[in-house]
Amino acid sequence: MNRDRAEGFCKQFSGTMREWWGEFTDDPLVAAAGRHDRIAGRIQERNGSYKEEAALQLKEFLHRNRNWDLSKR
Repeated sequence: MNRDRAEGFCKQFSGTMREWWGEFTDDPLVAAAGRHDRIAGRIQERNGSYKEEAALQLKEFLHRNRNWDLSKR
């Protein structure tokens, strides 16, 4: 798990708690801000997983093709 995914998860959790607090106190602005934070955290978590997947694919590609001889080109 990279840092982006961890931060995204934390932002999702804090947004959920903020949304819950806004509904508990009957404050629609706080609830809306919580929903915004939760969605932003979900996006950040997904982007982190895409970065991890891209890094893994690059690592596998380089490992599969480590015997390329580029000096003959």
